[in-house]
Amino acid sequence: MTAKIIDGKAFAARIRGQVAEHVARLKADHGIVPGLAVVLVGEDPASEVYVRSKGRQTVEAGMNSYEHKLDADTSEADLLALVATLNADPAVHGILVQLPLPKHLNSDLVINSIDPAKDVDGFHISNVGLLGTGQKSMVPCTPLGCLMMLRDHHGTLSGLDAVVVGRSNIVGKPMAQLLLGDSCTVTIAHSRTRDLPEVCKRADILVAAVGRPEMITGDYVKPGATVIDVGINRIERGGKKMLVGDAEFASCAAVAGAITPVPGGVGPMTIACLLANTLTSCCRANGLSEPEGLTA
Repeated sequence: MTAKIIDGKAFAARIRGQVAEHVARLKADHGIVPGLAVVLVGEDPASEVYVRSKGRQTVEAGMNSYEHKLDADTSEADLLALVATLNADPAVHGILVQLPLPKHLNSDLVINSIDPAKDVDGFHISNVGLLGTGQKSMVPCTPLGCLMMLRDHHGTLSGLDAVVVGRSNIVGKPMAQLLLGDSCTVTIAHSRTRDLPEVCKRADILVAAVGRPEMITGDYVKPGATVIDVGINRIERGGKKMLVGDAEFASCAAVAGAITPVPGGVGPMTIACLLANTLTSCCRANGLSEPEGLTA
């Protein structure tokens, strides 16, 4: 069996196109322009690249992009004051504080200072609770992107067995909640799960989000299953630096029915869903219908 490759790059381009169409209609019909504010503290090179990409794609979608770059020694009080200003700004519909923050800043305190309605990362404790109880919330971007790709591939997820390998607050836990919301039977596994390969082999949907390079091999995969690889790991092999996922692609693809590659799978969906969340937040703030197909 050779797995179908789920092309996240192409899917993300389609999502960004849908967002741009909705934004154009908002401008034409209501004179409203969604706005996304991104706050970067310090000079982490990976974060700087990511923030630039977010800003570029925000503008390409027709939205307003507001970037705030602060020195690494910025005080917690000054950062919280900036967040408060953005919370009160009606032109800003989404606020994202780029993680990780410098060690002297309390990430939980900062994230929970964001207005939950503008928390387009979906990390605020209120959004976590709303998602966990099946209520309307802002949903973390990476799990939302995974859900969109799964719905597109399977049509309906109802009744499927899903195993999520990983229990992080950013991916594993919200991914499990989203799959439950679509009526999957969900198991959350992790690196300490006993007989992990056998647990994974029960899955019609296997989400690898454990943060270990190529930990999931073909021996973990049920024939015909869909493998969603959330991992992005930088390794060196044969003297060359490369990106690999949490799933060993060749052996998993030989067994699976469908699989996301790394790179070009889940990664591009994260920013696409950030734009979708900003649009959703804007529509909610203005009492307008939410964009169909761009929410959980």
